[in-house]
Amino acid sequence: MEKGTEEVAGVNVLQLTEIIGSAQRDLVGGKAAGLAGLIRLGERVPDGFCVTTEAYGGGEVPRAQVLAAYERLGGGPVAVRSSATAEDLPYASFAGQQDTYLGVTGGQALIEAVEACWASLHTERARAYRQAHGIPHDRVRMAVVVQRMVDAETAGVLFTADPLTGRRGVCVVDAAPGLGTTVVDGAAAVDHYVLDGTEGEGAEGGCLTPARLKELRTTGERIRDLLEAEEPGPVQEQDIEWAYDRDGRLWLLQARPITTLFPAPPPSGKPGARLYVEFGHVQGMLRPATPMGMSTLKSMLAGMLAAFGLTVEIVDIGGRLYGDLTDALRDPSTRQRLVGLMAVDFGPRAQKAVEHLLDDPRFAPMKAPRKRSAAALRTGPKAAVGILGALARPERARARVFGEIERLREEPVTDPATTAELLDLVERDAESSTLADAIVWPVVSGLAVSAALPPLLKGVADEDEIRTVLGGMPYNVTIEMDLALWGVARRAEPYRAMLLSTPPPDLAAAQLAGELPDFGMDAFLRAYGVRSAAEIDVGVARWAEDPAPVFAALANCLRVADPEQAPDRRFERAAERAEAMAAELTGRARREQALRGRLAGFFLRRSRELSGLREAGKFAGLYALRDRRRRLLLIGAQLHARGLLTTADDVMFLDLPELRTVAETGADLRATVAARRTEYERELRRRTVPVALLSDGTDVETLLPAPPSDSRTLTGMGAASGRVPGRARVVLDPSGATLEPGDILVAPTTDPGWTPLFLTAGGLVTETGAVMAHGPTVAREYGIPAVICVPAATERIRDGQLITVDGATGTVTLDS
Repeated sequence: MEKGTEEVAGVNVLQLTEIIGSAQRDLVGGKAAGLAGLIRLGERVPDGFCVTTEAYGGGEVPRAQVLAAYERLGGGPVAVRSSATAEDLPYASFAGQQDTYLGVTGGQALIEAVEACWASLHTERARAYRQAHGIPHDRVRMAVVVQRMVDAETAGVLFTADPLTGRRGVCVVDAAPGLGTTVVDGAAAVDHYVLDGTEGEGAEGGCLTPARLKELRTTGERIRDLLEAEEPGPVQEQDIEWAYDRDGRLWLLQARPITTLFPAPPPSGKPGARLYVEFGHVQGMLRPATPMGMSTLKSMLAGMLAAFGLTVEIVDIGGRLYGDLTDALRDPSTRQRLVGLMAVDFGPRAQKAVEHLLDDPRFAPMKAPRKRSAAALRTGPKAAVGILGALARPERARARVFGEIERLREEPVTDPATTAELLDLVERDAESSTLADAIVWPVVSGLAVSAALPPLLKGVADEDEIRTVLGGMPYNVTIEMDLALWGVARRAEPYRAMLLSTPPPDLAAAQLAGELPDFGMDAFLRAYGVRSAAEIDVGVARWAEDPAPVFAALANCLRVADPEQAPDRRFERAAERAEAMAAELTGRARREQALRGRLAGFFLRRSRELSGLREAGKFAGLYALRDRRRRLLLIGAQLHARGLLTTADDVMFLDLPELRTVAETGADLRATVAARRTEYERELRRRTVPVALLSDGTDVETLLPAPPSDSRTLTGMGAASGRVPGRARVVLDPSGATLEPGDILVAPTTDPGWTPLFLTAGGLVTETGAVMAHGPTVAREYGIPAVICVPAATERIRDGQLITVDGATGTVTLDS
């Protein structure tokens, strides 16, 4: 029978061979647990012991026990290394955040090194790293690993996948003569090898021979595969520290997951390389979807694409929606158009990534039989009638759109009583999630006329002038929502002190309990309670369930003191500039050619009359998601009452077939739910998401030439005209965010759930997006300068830093 952690409670020192592995992480920390795992796999690891977290909790080094263990090692030089409980985690390595001491000799020096490792847990850099990864300081404890030093001839680091590009199937080795400290501290140049399994790998004159490189590659792959077999789940590529001694023996000094890798695409079963482009950021969502949300989104998106005669395989990678666009990239008739589509619908980052692959021989043009689906044949005539009808009579088209939204809002719905009936209804709705033609074609018409403006006005207007025309756009449901919240703020002035001094979660609880005075919040939530950040995920709570983000935005509105900075005035000014610019551009086109002038005038008018509808389609779809979410939670409550789920919202971490299995057979999937919650929370911490991935895990953007370096100027893409200085407010989650009037919102991305923050923002900077995506569209309509697709903006811009956003040049200047 294996020893459990409870059998060694109170133990201050353990030999590495006594540690059971990950089961004792809380006692020995991540590094010691990893070393014990290597020993258990039969790998060669220097002998040593661990001063446990029990000793750390005592506050004093257990001198006698440590010195006795040191004597058992034979004395001499040892390596003393931190092994905190929050270290070598799957999502945070803590590499270099706590201290290591090499060549420690003698009992007193050893005791002092252990104390120094303990102290390193509380350095400013370690605390900042924990805070960035959401790890509470008071829950971390420190163990210390002591190992016999290896008399290293050569040492370094081995990665079983490329940590820079994400490419699987290769191993990357950095090596240097001696102890290898220059490899991990970056103090000097090292020998760098990328091993893909070809014969004779290794540069002449390097410190590693081809034979040693082959041994390292084989060792890394063996360890990765053994650990995968031991702990089933996604493959955990490994970061392994190693050393060759002067007798040519390979020693392993550490193994931990490569924490920076984005998950690789699942096997497609198709030959050749595949290209996957991320779809979620078009909707302003980079956070992962819950499993139920992903299941719902895949069926909805597949149905929507099928209505247009398109077939795109939708793949879940790291909880994000990716589309397999390989066939379109290889098709000679569509590959160039695909680049243009990326620019309009997916943004410049995706465009550059796809454009780069045009010259990649793996994606060379390939003839394939072209088939037009029956759906495409049916859709063509409907599309023509719908689009031409909207262009001919825009006011009628708008009336149909908003009439349909009102019908969805007011439509009476009933919920069956039994779990089986609820499941049947949810599954049936999931299969028939399509928007009515009354909404689809007016929305498509608005998108089409906006897309037609740049080619129509080529040589007459520049991009910034066209963006000005698209500002202050009427008939936008998201703008109407934001201005409705501004109206609530005006009516809430008598309660200003209370609303500014009470935390949003407390206000939300009071609102739901009916304890707040009536200043319009009830009506606002009746109209817009179906919304939230990441609202396309059915697993996310709506504002009607948790209005805390709305109260946070309301507080921001109450801080606006300058009448000219009021959101309604800013929207009016943007509309006035747009109308004046539309008239100016029409005149310019007419002076060049009368027919061109008439066409320009028509399309500019229609853009003002129809483009604002682009938000209506998504908004209308939220009512079906609201009903689906409510029914899923009812099912969850019933299964929880039967003891089959721990909480009602556990349903969001299953898919529909699994949910039916639980309901009908009583299967216990609580362990599956717990594992998925852990993975979901891990992915929530991820700061960057690749816009384009290859099937081997390569992030395509890492293959592009590096842009010119400028420490003060960040370059993206202008999405809303204007130039404004302000103080950066870096926001990763809109709930509870505070923006003083004029602050520049810096975010990974934005969707309609973020837009209440625009009511006080002076400008917008995002890391991803497209010109016609939700955030930039709303920014234009408020007249807020916006720059999108600024790589790593939330990391390169400090919160509170003074910056200047220039929507015309697509740049962000760091003022200090």
